[in-house]
Amino acid sequence: MSGRARLALCSYAATLMAAGALLPLVDPAGWMLQAALLLALQSGVGALARRVPLAGALTVCVQTLVTLLALTVVFVREAAILWLVPGPEAFARFADLFGAGYDDVSRYAIPAPATDGIRLMLIGGVLVIGLAVDALAVTYRSAAPAGLPLLALYTVAAGLSDGGAGWLWFLLAASGYLLLLLAEGRDRLSQWGRVFGGPPPNRARPGGPLESGGTAHAPVRTGRRIGVVALGVALVVPAALPALDGGLFDGTGSGGGRGGSGGGTISAVNPLVSLQNSLNQPQDREVLRYRTNAPDTRGMYLRIVALDRFDGTAWRSSERKVQGVPDRLPEPDGLSPAVGVTEIRTNLSAAGSYKQSWLPMPYPATKVAIDGRWRYEPAGRTLVGDRGQTTGGVQYSVNSLVVRPTREQLAQAMAPPSDLKREYTQVPDVLPESVRETALQVTRGSANDFERATKLQEWFSEDGGFTYNTQARSGTGVAAISRFLKQKEGFCVHFSFSMAAMARTLGIPARVAVGFTPGSPQSDGTMSVGLRDAHAWPELYFEGVGWTRFEPTPSRGSVPEYAQEQAPSGGATDPARPEAGDTAAPSAQPVAPDACPEHERRLGECGAAAPRDIEQQTDEGFPWQAVLLTGLGMVAVLVLLLLPLLWRITTRTRRLSGMGQAPPKSGATSGSKSGRKGAGAVDPLGEGAPAPASAGSMAPVDDPAGTLAVWQEITDTAWDLGILPDESQTPRKAAARIVRLGKLTDEPAAAMHRTARALEQVLYAPVPRPATGLADDAHLIRDGLRAGVNRRTRLRALLLPRSSVRVLWALSARWESLRPRFALPDWLTRFPRPTRQRG
Repeated sequence: MSGRARLALCSYAATLMAAGALLPLVDPAGWMLQAALLLALQSGVGALARRVPLAGALTVCVQTLVTLLALTVVFVREAAILWLVPGPEAFARFADLFGAGYDDVSRYAIPAPATDGIRLMLIGGVLVIGLAVDALAVTYRSAAPAGLPLLALYTVAAGLSDGGAGWLWFLLAASGYLLLLLAEGRDRLSQWGRVFGGPPPNRARPGGPLESGGTAHAPVRTGRRIGVVALGVALVVPAALPALDGGLFDGTGSGGGRGGSGGGTISAVNPLVSLQNSLNQPQDREVLRYRTNAPDTRGMYLRIVALDRFDGTAWRSSERKVQGVPDRLPEPDGLSPAVGVTEIRTNLSAAGSYKQSWLPMPYPATKVAIDGRWRYEPAGRTLVGDRGQTTGGVQYSVNSLVVRPTREQLAQAMAPPSDLKREYTQVPDVLPESVRETALQVTRGSANDFERATKLQEWFSEDGGFTYNTQARSGTGVAAISRFLKQKEGFCVHFSFSMAAMARTLGIPARVAVGFTPGSPQSDGTMSVGLRDAHAWPELYFEGVGWTRFEPTPSRGSVPEYAQEQAPSGGATDPARPEAGDTAAPSAQPVAPDACPEHERRLGECGAAAPRDIEQQTDEGFPWQAVLLTGLGMVAVLVLLLLPLLWRITTRTRRLSGMGQAPPKSGATSGSKSGRKGAGAVDPLGEGAPAPASAGSMAPVDDPAGTLAVWQEITDTAWDLGILPDESQTPRKAAARIVRLGKLTDEPAAAMHRTARALEQVLYAPVPRPATGLADDAHLIRDGLRAGVNRRTRLRALLLPRSSVRVLWALSARWESLRPRFALPDWLTRFPRPTRQRG
């Protein structure tokens, strides 16, 4: 197989391996097979075009055209010309599919169904990435930049899947990129014929270092080992450092309620389907039990979700973006510091039989500690389960605020933000005008929105002649509201939806909250919440206070103190219960566990477990430990990034101003006469000679090792600035090459030639003449080379010097020396040094 064919095959494999991170996003995964077949077609066309051969740009154009035709056949062939050629209608169809796919991504939770739009986005994205990788790595023979589109593909998948694209997918994508690099390295090195390597340092062998009698090692092993080391560092280092908010290996649902940081959506599902059934259960089965340090439990409503969109047929929850659960939830919208608040803590335990996606919490919650896969929806301040997570049997702790606005603060509230008012005062055009007329009639004479809200509440709960009846015909659309206002009979759904709709007609932002009333106190100090405590109530927005609860349903829940003419006194009480009658006859408290059916008792679904005790909240003070660990982690990362710079500065100082060591006993770097005669070329890529004894002054330098060290420093300086070393040339030709490529003139050029002549004396002269000022010449050459490049190249040479790879070579030599001592296998210790030979 030719080198380009091997590169094309590795490019195809690398793209598919990176695309594997997209698999958790969509179910079923049949789209992957389609993507693989179309990608194979694209790669095959590229291989044929390069074999013709065509120019690189023309090859990419041909691949793009074939890719477009293939997508047309798969997705929009009925709108294409002859089922193949895309015309204006086909492109319009592509746009419609892409738009539908974008909407589907926003609508569905992961894993999403494989709709046509989502399949087009996935397959089209993989083909675009595959075309970019193939063009860079194969057509233009530059595999390293091809990692950028592969990284983009994995990053998008990891961001959308929120942990679904975990370390296994990262390892697969990284392996594909490594495979591509190895194929390119092998292809490049094979163009130079056989590459000879020297023997291990501990094995003496007659002849010079370029003698071909030794074993030739495949240089491709070098790339493999470097890649494995880099991959290991990339996996181990992030896991070892302290994480600020999740990372590659961070799982979902830690004990502190922290989730992933990715996006996602909460679908628009109406949670009121079973509310009426819950209220009419023959037994009031316990679903929740909680313990709180709140002094008064009458206002301890457990809120599940907010319904904020009224389309005329029903109230629904809008499709909102969700995110990972933060350690502390954001401050409630619209809450002013002037309003009195008290933070309380509540420990809750859900029954095993109570399984639904929303988490009941006091409102507004400020902190949630829960295990499992939970997501946070900021607009409604709710938590929703992810990938099948439900409330069944969970235990969790919630910190929340008890907001205590005064009637004066509510009456003097400023106008709400225009965006919020526009969203939460929308009513459908089909809403009968009689609803607005009734609202205006009820609130006639009110001076502000708060007075209008309280008059609406009193009209529903006291003055309007409404009757609470859980057997009333259900419904949440405009017809149900009109029927309810005429018949004046219904339950919490009718009262809350009607008051919210009427408030919107008056220009007051409103929505409906669904959850539970506080429940019944128990002898052990806990509160028990049953099915019949299910409830719905309106929330109205007042600037400075935020979303505020009202209670229009008669004989249910409790009216907030700020909505009463005179606030009642008292402490923790049993929340009000429906009046006895044929329509509502709840038991005094949820059914005891002993009354559960036998089969449910065996499943552990009879009631909720006892919640944890409330611990006294204390101020933990400044988190010194977290700050210290974070600081140490940042310092460690900074030092790690600066290691190449520090090594380069230390090496330069040692070479030009330190005391040297004895030269090696053999090879081209030897100062002995026999060594000089045996050398046929300088070794600028060698491990380096020790520093001269007195470099940097004008005194003669008669130490051969010092001259070799200065030459190596000059070679590494040129290497850092983009001039690759060439060990096949003599010192004089190497100097001329650096002068030419580095654009050296005048003094720097003369210094380069002087250093080359000094090196020739060391390598070839029977009695070398002492050299003078080599360190000063090295500084002149460095200044000249730096002056010939741009600022970006100088900065890269400073922070990421190419010559720092010598550290890996030195470690390789040390590692290889361990083989005889510990009998390590040959493949584990061979780490041959790559040679870059370019004229």
